[in-house]
Amino acid sequence: MHTIRNYSIDVDQFVLYCSPRGQAPPLPSEIDRLAIRAFVGERFRGGASSRTVARKLASLRAFFNFLVREGSVQVNPAKLVATPKIPKTLPSVPTAEETNRLIDRLAEAEGQADAASNALRDRLIFELLYGCGLRISELEGLNVSDFDLGERWVRVRGKGRKERQNPYGKGVAEVLTRYLETRGKFFASGEPGIDALLLHRWRGRPVRLTDRSLRRIVKKYAVAFTGDPSMHPHTLRHAFATHLLGAGADLRAIQELLGHASLSTTQKYTQLSLERLMQVYDETHPKA
Repeated sequence: MHTIRNYSIDVDQFVLYCSPRGQAPPLPSEIDRLAIRAFVGERFRGGASSRTVARKLASLRAFFNFLVREGSVQVNPAKLVATPKIPKTLPSVPTAEETNRLIDRLAEAEGQADAASNALRDRLIFELLYGCGLRISELEGLNVSDFDLGERWVRVRGKGRKERQNPYGKGVAEVLTRYLETRGKFFASGEPGIDALLLHRWRGRPVRLTDRSLRRIVKKYAVAFTGDPSMHPHTLRHAFATHLLGAGADLRAIQELLGHASLSTTQKYTQLSLERLMQVYDETHPKA
């Protein structure tokens, strides 16, 4: 869903670029690689990063692939434009101690909150992101029926409509059980949309928390309890993978848990773990 939305935004941006001062846009068959290269150059001059430009180019390739299948154009001009090189950057990941300290602070806040607050729900958000390594879109799409409370696993809908089953630990199980009990007091079982796991009330009815709301909740607590405004939901997913690898987990098992299609995507955490080891060595070894 989020990929489709982003691709639509990128294609609309390209159409506007090709329609200066309200002019009618050219026909798809009139667009060549030079027009797309000019659009890419304009994005760079506007300050867009290589990663952003690469995504916009991927959006145009997908759009023209569709037009080729429909017979509207003969070739895909976006395929003739080189993808900009994306610098390899490693995510900043909190240590296991820092992550657990943050979640402990959430538990303290929950204990001080009144029964009608969302503190327990918000703690569950952090427990699931870190305890299961979920993407934000995967967390957003969770339903109560996705959980096997007895066997402690959850059905996760990942990218490309692929499903996987992730186990979860005692920490998630304890918060989840209490949340479901509390949730039942505020949302009647017959209400529409009640199967969505993470809810809030909007105009008097239960509504699934959106991607934007989840990101806002994570940032609110990260700033309040760590003073770090750069923390986002994916930070906890990175922490999940990095801490598993650091504790000796098999790389292929981590790949399955993260829902990565390729092992090469998971291997970036190997480099991250090596960098952490070097940092520990430099800080603690007397001959470093």
